[in-house]
Amino acid sequence: MINDKAVLVLGLGLAIGSLSMSAPAADTAGSKESKNMRLLAQHDLNGHGDGGEGLAMQQLPDGRRILYLAHEGTETCVSIIDVTNPKSPALMNQLPSAGRGVARCNSLSLSGNVLAIANQVNAVGREPAGMWLLDVSDLGRLKKAKSLEDLKLSFFDTHGKQSRGVHWLWFVDGEFAHLSTGAADSSPTNPLDDQFYMVVDVRDRKNPREVGRWWLPGTQTGDRCLPDCLPKRHKIDDGYRPHNVEVFPDRPDRAYVAYIDGGMMIFDISGLADVKAKKASRFSPTLVSRLQFSPPFTAWTHSVQPLAGRGLAVVSDEATMSKCEDAPKLVWLVDIRAETNPMIVGTAPVPENVAELCSRSGRFGAHNLQPNFPGSPVRQLRNTFVGSFFNGGVRIYRLVDVPLAGAPPRIEEIGFFVPPPPKSRQPASPPTAIQINHVLVDDRGLIYANDRISGGLYIFEYTGSPPLD
Repeated sequence: MINDKAVLVLGLGLAIGSLSMSAPAADTAGSKESKNMRLLAQHDLNGHGDGGEGLAMQQLPDGRRILYLAHEGTETCVSIIDVTNPKSPALMNQLPSAGRGVARCNSLSLSGNVLAIANQVNAVGREPAGMWLLDVSDLGRLKKAKSLEDLKLSFFDTHGKQSRGVHWLWFVDGEFAHLSTGAADSSPTNPLDDQFYMVVDVRDRKNPREVGRWWLPGTQTGDRCLPDCLPKRHKIDDGYRPHNVEVFPDRPDRAYVAYIDGGMMIFDISGLADVKAKKASRFSPTLVSRLQFSPPFTAWTHSVQPLAGRGLAVVSDEATMSKCEDAPKLVWLVDIRAETNPMIVGTAPVPENVAELCSRSGRFGAHNLQPNFPGSPVRQLRNTFVGSFFNGGVRIYRLVDVPLAGAPPRIEEIGFFVPPPPKSRQPASPPTAIQINHVLVDDRGLIYANDRISGGLYIFEYTGSPPLD
């Protein structure tokens, strides 16, 4: 439970601390680097500005909003930020990696007062590798915590001789977590294929247990179909393994998966209902369909975001090389009404200055899409979507219906913001172009984004006339 006195004292301290820790930024609306977006604030996260791919927001009973931000590197695991006043975010706490120099906390997801955090190590066989479950119900404990252990409910261990642990996770229903991970018994046929889709029952917070898994046939030794089903390696080989998995309470029998070199996949996970009802101890996800973009395009299917009620999904690739060496990395619009036969029906337009963006340092191209986490305080978008584009900043797109029955909508860019290069970590080094890594949209329509290198947290306000809905 939240202690009222602790909230009051903490709130006063944070309000004072935010004056020195966070600086509102000038409105650059109308410049060539922005359109219909205004930067409300930037926070450098106390010099630990390497944001990963995890952003989640918690609204407390008193109205306070807490943002959890996962980190890209192996020093800091998670930043905890009070964003109740979006013009003055205040850093409440930062927790270090449980394996400094070894383990990264790239991804996180929140359900109620339970925070799940991924741990992936930088080489197979190392520890800690797996998933943390943390109790984030008490602000006083959050502020005082010195490590993940101080908030620990449990740690689900997935380390192994051929496992790097959990890269990405999804946890929104309070009952089951969906992971991209290896395991102690992993035995990939190619070391790049070292993670697969795993479902974990976390209803017993102290004792999570695996209840299902799936991998692309041919990627684990012992597969009956070998050698004929060995996946064909791409010219730029990033591995056949899942990246993001999304499962929604209003469609609990489906999982939407971005499988990197394997494309977009839809799974039937209806067997999970029997596990939930204690009629079965395990189940096996079943592949419904698979849509591949490569060839002819370069691979790395990164994020799948269904648009509720529209029979559509937006799917992003990830740009993984600097100066567009692996371009184009796009956002696709996919018709999933006939889910056994998904079809590409459009792409998000590339920026007008794409050639200039490709000439800048770092990466340019698609990466993460805003997750439509169910329930307040996150906004569920069905007509618009927001993406992170590394040195292309944050970009907002809208589906515009056309007056032709059955025709797919057009995609229009309605806003963008490219922040200036953040300060370099090394004083003698030139600044690196912004590398916006992840985005989240709250129910106030505010957009939260982080920089992959050192810029920390950015909070934007959309100012355009088409609604962000």
